[in-house]
Amino acid sequence: MKALLIEDEQRIASFVCAGLREHGFLVDHCEDGNLGYDYALSREYDVVLLDIMLPGRDGLAILKAMRREGRDTPVILLTARNELDDRLQGLNLGADDYLAKPFFVEELIARIHALLRRVSGERQNMLAVGPVRLDRLSRVAEINGRSVELTSREFNLMEYLMRSPGRVYTRTQILEHVWGYDFEPQTNMVDVCIQRLRKKLDLPEDVAIEAVRGVGYRLRKPDGAP
Repeated sequence: MKALLIEDEQRIASFVCAGLREHGFLVDHCEDGNLGYDYALSREYDVVLLDIMLPGRDGLAILKAMRREGRDTPVILLTARNELDDRLQGLNLGADDYLAKPFFVEELIARIHALLRRVSGERQNMLAVGPVRLDRLSRVAEINGRSVELTSREFNLMEYLMRSPGRVYTRTQILEHVWGYDFEPQTNMVDVCIQRLRKKLDLPEDVAIEAVRGVGYRLRKPDGAP
């Protein structure tokens, strides 16, 4: 796992970096808010540990920019005990947790692991292919951030296709999974449901639902996707 520490107090930075590395983390450390801003917005991290009071850009400005740019990297604020207003503001801006100084590095590491477990669980409940996102808990579908109302059957069909972009599913497979049929009746239910999905979602060409002649359907894998 890779962490970014943005902290200007050298004593704190030294013991945090040492503790994280002992527990197998790769750590980048920035003492300056401007450099930390560049790292946070240009590099990929599993977690960002962010002091609020920094030379250059302050921690809240960095956090605000990260969330504005769509960076959902988990952020833990490192704050002084008398910075209650800043902690509240940070949480409102999208911080995931905070830890008041002074603290034990073991507690910080425990917080990181708990946060990453929670985030991992949340991400498992989300499916995303190109601009399409499905929240499997709330049963909400979005495309380019716009909510799209789908019926239960339409949602289940889109979820099935999104699990493996590029894979071709036969009509029999789709009927069995979405409708619960273990045979293919003489029906065009799948084709009709696909047509409704195409109309509602208005998918871009690189993630279109494609008909594979004589076989079934697939969701096109976006360009550059593994």
